[in-house]
Amino acid sequence: MHKRDERGMAPTTDTVVHAAPGSPPPAGLQPPLAGAVPPQPIRLRARAASAQEMGAIPWLKAIEPELRERVASSIQVAEVEVGERICRIGREANFWFGVVDGLLKMSNDEAAARQVTFTGVPPGGWFGEGTLLKREAYRYNIQALRRSVVAGLPLESFHELLGTSLAFNRYVLNQLNERLGQFIAAREIDRQSDPDLRVARNLAALFHPQLYPGVNGLLRITQQELGHLVGLSRQRVNEALRHLQEQRLIAVEYGGLRVLDLAGLRVYPQQ
Repeated sequence: MHKRDERGMAPTTDTVVHAAPGSPPPAGLQPPLAGAVPPQPIRLRARAASAQEMGAIPWLKAIEPELRERVASSIQVAEVEVGERICRIGREANFWFGVVDGLLKMSNDEAAARQVTFTGVPPGGWFGEGTLLKREAYRYNIQALRRSVVAGLPLESFHELLGTSLAFNRYVLNQLNERLGQFIAAREIDRQSDPDLRVARNLAALFHPQLYPGVNGLLRITQQELGHLVGLSRQRVNEALRHLQEQRLIAVEYGGLRVLDLAGLRVYPQQ
Protein backbone atom coordinates (compact mmCIF):
# COMPACT_ATOMS: atom_id res chain seq x y z
CA MET A 1 0.00 0.00 0.00
CA HIS A 2 1.36 3.40 -0.93
CA LYS A 3 1.61 6.14 1.64
CA ARG A 4 -0.57 9.15 1.01
CA ASP A 5 1.29 12.29 -0.11
CA GLU A 6 0.26 14.74 2.61
CA ARG A 7 2.15 17.58 0.92
CA GLY A 8 -0.39 17.72 -1.88
CA MET A 9 0.82 17.67 -5.49
CA ALA A 10 4.53 18.15 -4.73
CA PRO A 11 6.64 15.80 -6.91
CA THR A 12 7.77 12.52 -5.38
CA THR A 13 10.68 10.21 -6.13
CA ASP A 14 8.81 6.95 -5.62
CA THR A 15 9.31 4.11 -8.09
CA VAL A 16 6.81 4.29 -10.94
CA VAL A 17 4.45 1.34 -11.23
CA HIS A 18 2.78 0.84 -14.63
CA ALA A 19 -0.47 -1.00 -15.30
CA ALA A 20 -0.64 -3.08 -18.45
CA PRO A 21 -2.30 -1.16 -21.32
CA GLY A 22 -6.06 -1.66 -21.40
CA SER A 23 -6.14 -3.49 -18.07
CA PRO A 24 -7.35 -2.28 -14.66
CA PRO A 25 -4.63 -1.23 -12.18
CA PRO A 26 -3.05 -4.07 -10.19
CA ALA A 27 -4.37 -4.67 -6.72
CA GLY A 28 -2.89 -2.33 -4.14
CA LEU A 29 -2.34 0.65 -6.44
CA GLN A 30 -5.36 2.43 -5.03
CA PRO A 31 -5.59 2.05 -1.24
CA PRO A 32 -9.16 1.99 0.06
CA LEU A 33 -10.38 5.34 1.29
CA ALA A 34 -10.03 5.68 5.01
CA GLY A 35 -10.71 8.55 7.35
CA ALA A 36 -12.01 9.41 10.78
CA VAL A 37 -15.13 7.48 11.77
CA PRO A 38 -18.02 10.00 11.91
CA PRO A 39 -19.75 10.14 15.29
CA GLN A 40 -23.28 10.04 13.79
CA PRO A 41 -25.09 9.88 10.42
CA ILE A 42 -24.85 12.87 8.10
CA ARG A 43 -28.52 13.78 8.53
CA LEU A 44 -27.97 14.17 12.28
CA ARG A 45 -24.89 16.37 11.75
CA ALA A 46 -26.62 18.67 9.26
CA ARG A 47 -26.97 22.36 10.11
CA ALA A 48 -28.09 25.59 8.50
CA ALA A 49 -25.69 27.00 5.91
CA SER A 50 -23.67 30.10 6.76
CA ALA A 51 -23.77 33.22 4.59
CA GLN A 52 -20.37 32.28 3.12
CA GLU A 53 -21.58 28.77 2.29
CA MET A 54 -24.73 30.17 0.70
CA GLY A 55 -22.52 32.38 -1.46
CA ALA A 56 -20.76 29.27 -2.80
CA ILE A 57 -24.00 27.78 -4.20
CA PRO A 58 -24.06 28.77 -7.90
CA TRP A 59 -27.72 28.08 -8.76
CA LEU A 60 -28.94 30.13 -5.79
CA LYS A 61 -27.65 33.28 -7.47
CA ALA A 62 -29.48 32.43 -10.68
CA ILE A 63 -33.05 32.13 -9.36
CA GLU A 64 -35.54 34.90 -8.70
CA PRO A 65 -34.88 36.92 -5.48
CA GLU A 66 -38.23 36.09 -3.83
CA LEU A 67 -37.69 32.35 -4.40
CA ARG A 68 -34.06 32.57 -3.30
CA GLU A 69 -35.05 33.89 0.10
CA ARG A 70 -37.72 31.25 0.59
CA VAL A 71 -35.68 28.25 -0.50
CA ALA A 72 -32.50 29.29 1.31
CA SER A 73 -33.95 28.32 4.68
CA SER A 74 -34.39 24.70 3.52
CA ILE A 75 -30.73 24.22 2.51
CA GLN A 76 -28.61 22.24 4.96
CA VAL A 77 -24.88 21.56 5.07
CA ALA A 78 -22.72 18.95 6.77
CA GLU A 79 -19.03 18.10 7.05
CA VAL A 80 -18.18 14.63 5.74
CA GLU A 81 -15.04 12.59 6.40
CA VAL A 82 -12.73 10.81 3.94
CA GLY A 83 -14.39 7.63 2.68
CA GLU A 84 -17.84 8.56 3.98
CA ARG A 85 -20.73 7.97 1.56
CA ILE A 86 -23.20 10.74 0.82
CA CYS A 87 -25.26 8.63 -1.62
CA ARG A 88 -25.47 4.84 -1.80
CA ILE A 89 -26.74 2.58 -4.58
CA GLY A 90 -30.34 1.52 -3.94
CA ARG A 91 -31.06 4.25 -1.38
CA GLU A 92 -33.97 6.62 -1.97
CA ALA A 93 -32.95 10.10 -3.15
CA ASN A 94 -34.31 12.74 -0.78
CA PHE A 95 -31.91 15.62 -1.44
CA TRP A 96 -30.17 17.41 -4.30
CA PHE A 97 -26.52 17.56 -3.19
CA GLY A 98 -23.68 19.90 -3.99
CA VAL A 99 -20.06 20.42 -2.91
CA VAL A 100 -19.29 23.62 -1.03
CA ASP A 101 -15.71 22.59 -0.31
CA GLY A 102 -13.67 19.41 -0.79
CA LEU A 103 -13.82 16.61 -3.37
CA LEU A 104 -16.20 13.68 -3.96
CA LYS A 105 -16.23 10.80 -6.43
CA MET A 106 -19.14 9.11 -8.20
CA SER A 107 -18.66 5.36 -8.75
CA ASN A 108 -20.40 2.05 -9.30
CA ASP A 109 -20.91 -0.75 -6.77
CA GLU A 110 -17.65 -1.78 -5.10
CA ALA A 111 -18.80 -5.41 -5.33
CA ALA A 112 -18.94 -5.20 -9.13
CA ALA A 113 -16.43 -7.24 -11.13
CA ARG A 114 -14.96 -4.03 -12.54
CA GLN A 115 -15.03 -0.94 -10.37
CA VAL A 116 -15.62 2.27 -12.33
CA THR A 117 -15.30 5.89 -11.23
CA PHE A 118 -17.74 7.91 -13.29
CA THR A 119 -16.52 11.36 -12.31
CA GLY A 120 -15.09 13.53 -9.58
CA VAL A 121 -17.16 16.32 -8.05
CA PRO A 122 -15.11 19.35 -6.92
CA PRO A 123 -16.40 22.62 -5.34
CA GLY A 124 -19.43 24.18 -7.01
CA GLY A 125 -20.62 20.86 -8.42
CA TRP A 126 -24.25 19.74 -7.87
CA PHE A 127 -25.32 16.25 -8.83
CA GLY A 128 -28.24 13.83 -8.88
CA GLU A 129 -30.82 16.05 -10.56
CA GLY A 130 -31.71 13.26 -12.99
CA THR A 131 -32.37 10.88 -10.10
CA LEU A 132 -34.58 13.45 -8.36
CA LEU A 133 -36.48 14.27 -11.54
CA LYS A 134 -37.46 10.59 -11.85
CA ARG A 135 -37.91 10.18 -8.10
CA GLU A 136 -35.92 6.97 -8.15
CA ALA A 137 -33.20 5.35 -6.04
CA TYR A 138 -29.52 6.09 -6.59
CA ARG A 139 -27.73 4.02 -9.23
CA TYR A 140 -24.28 5.11 -8.05
CA ASN A 141 -22.29 5.77 -4.90
CA ILE A 142 -21.01 9.21 -3.91
CA GLN A 143 -18.03 9.10 -1.56
CA ALA A 144 -15.75 11.76 -0.08
CA LEU A 145 -12.14 11.64 -1.32
CA ARG A 146 -11.15 14.27 1.22
CA ARG A 147 -12.84 16.00 4.14
CA SER A 148 -15.60 18.00 2.50
CA VAL A 149 -18.55 20.31 3.15
CA VAL A 150 -21.68 19.14 1.34
CA ALA A 151 -24.96 21.07 0.92
CA GLY A 152 -28.38 19.52 0.39
CA LEU A 153 -31.68 20.85 -0.96
CA PRO A 154 -34.70 18.70 0.02
CA LEU A 155 -36.48 16.81 -2.77
CA GLU A 156 -39.74 18.72 -2.38
CA SER A 157 -37.95 22.09 -2.49
CA PHE A 158 -36.19 20.93 -5.67
CA HIS A 159 -39.52 20.11 -7.33
CA GLU A 160 -41.08 23.33 -6.05
CA LEU A 161 -38.36 25.32 -7.84
CA LEU A 162 -38.92 23.32 -11.00
CA GLY A 163 -42.59 24.24 -10.89
CA THR A 164 -42.16 27.94 -10.15
CA SER A 165 -38.78 29.19 -11.42
CA LEU A 166 -37.93 29.58 -15.09
CA ALA A 167 -34.34 30.47 -14.15
CA PHE A 168 -33.98 27.26 -12.13
CA ASN A 169 -35.33 25.18 -15.01
CA ARG A 170 -32.74 26.72 -17.31
CA TYR A 171 -30.01 25.97 -14.80
CA VAL A 172 -31.02 22.32 -14.41
CA LEU A 173 -31.42 21.88 -18.18
CA ASN A 174 -27.92 23.25 -18.72
CA GLN A 175 -26.60 20.93 -15.99
CA LEU A 176 -28.12 17.89 -17.69
CA ASN A 177 -26.78 18.90 -21.08
CA GLU A 178 -23.23 19.57 -19.85
CA ARG A 179 -23.14 16.38 -17.79
CA LEU A 180 -24.29 14.30 -20.74
CA GLY A 181 -21.39 15.68 -22.75
CA GLN A 182 -19.04 14.96 -19.86
CA PHE A 183 -20.14 11.33 -19.57
CA ILE A 184 -19.83 10.77 -23.31
CA ALA A 185 -16.28 12.10 -23.11
CA ALA A 186 -15.58 9.93 -20.04
CA ARG A 187 -16.67 6.84 -21.96
CA GLU A 188 -14.16 7.70 -24.66
CA ILE A 189 -11.41 8.30 -22.09
CA ASP A 190 -12.14 4.94 -20.43
CA ARG A 191 -11.13 3.19 -23.67
CA GLN A 192 -7.74 4.90 -23.77
CA SER A 193 -4.63 3.18 -22.41
CA ASP A 194 -2.32 6.24 -22.47
CA PRO A 195 -2.01 7.35 -18.81
CA ASP A 196 -0.99 10.92 -19.72
CA LEU A 197 -4.09 11.30 -21.88
CA ARG A 198 -6.35 9.95 -19.15
CA VAL A 199 -4.92 12.35 -16.55
CA ALA A 200 -5.17 15.30 -18.96
CA ARG A 201 -8.78 14.66 -19.93
CA ASN A 202 -9.87 13.97 -16.34
CA LEU A 203 -8.28 17.21 -15.20
CA ALA A 204 -10.07 19.08 -17.98
CA ALA A 205 -13.38 17.62 -16.72
CA LEU A 206 -12.67 18.76 -13.15
CA PHE A 207 -12.10 22.32 -14.38
CA HIS A 208 -15.43 22.45 -16.26
CA PRO A 209 -16.55 26.08 -15.70
CA GLN A 210 -20.30 25.38 -15.87
CA LEU A 211 -20.45 22.18 -13.83
CA TYR A 212 -17.82 23.14 -11.25
CA PRO A 213 -17.66 26.95 -10.95
CA GLY A 214 -16.25 26.76 -7.42
CA VAL A 215 -12.91 25.42 -8.65
CA ASN A 216 -11.90 28.72 -10.26
CA GLY A 217 -8.24 28.55 -11.30
CA LEU A 218 -6.83 26.24 -8.60
CA LEU A 219 -7.95 22.68 -7.88
CA ARG A 220 -6.92 21.44 -4.45
CA ILE A 221 -6.20 17.76 -4.95
CA THR A 222 -3.46 15.31 -4.02
CA GLN A 223 -1.82 12.80 -6.32
CA GLN A 224 -3.49 9.99 -4.39
CA GLU A 225 -6.93 11.57 -4.81
CA LEU A 226 -6.36 12.08 -8.53
CA GLY A 227 -5.21 8.46 -8.76
CA HIS A 228 -8.52 7.32 -7.26
CA LEU A 229 -10.40 9.27 -9.95
CA VAL A 230 -8.26 8.22 -12.91
CA GLY A 231 -7.55 4.62 -11.87
CA LEU A 232 -3.75 4.95 -11.75
CA SER A 233 -1.08 4.74 -9.07
CA ARG A 234 0.06 7.92 -7.36
CA GLN A 235 3.49 7.45 -8.91
CA ARG A 236 2.09 7.19 -12.44
CA VAL A 237 -0.10 10.23 -11.83
CA ASN A 238 2.99 12.14 -10.71
CA GLU A 239 4.78 11.20 -13.93
CA ALA A 240 1.81 12.31 -16.05
CA LEU A 241 1.58 15.63 -14.22
CA ARG A 242 5.25 16.23 -14.86
CA HIS A 243 4.74 15.63 -18.58
CA LEU A 244 1.74 17.97 -18.70
CA GLN A 245 3.63 20.64 -16.80
CA GLU A 246 6.56 20.41 -19.20
CA GLN A 247 4.12 21.20 -22.01
CA ARG A 248 2.81 24.21 -20.06
CA LEU A 249 -0.70 22.82 -19.82
CA ILE A 250 -0.75 22.90 -16.01
CA ALA A 251 1.28 24.31 -13.14
CA VAL A 252 1.82 22.04 -10.13
CA GLU A 253 1.59 24.05 -6.93
CA TYR A 254 1.74 23.26 -3.24
CA GLY A 255 -1.53 21.59 -2.31
CA GLY A 256 -3.04 21.51 -5.78
CA LEU A 257 -2.64 22.41 -9.42
CA ARG A 258 -3.53 25.22 -11.78
CA VAL A 259 -4.63 24.79 -15.38
CA LEU A 260 -2.80 27.06 -17.82
CA ASP A 261 -4.38 25.77 -21.03
CA LEU A 262 -7.81 24.19 -20.57
CA ALA A 263 -8.41 23.87 -24.31
CA GLY A 264 -5.06 22.08 -24.64
CA LEU A 265 -5.96 19.58 -21.93
CA ARG A 266 -9.26 18.79 -23.64
CA VAL A 267 -7.56 17.81 -26.92
CA TYR A 268 -4.32 16.37 -25.50
CA PRO A 269 -2.09 15.03 -27.02
CA GLN A 270 -3.13 17.04 -30.10
CA GLN A 271 -1.62 20.46 -29.58
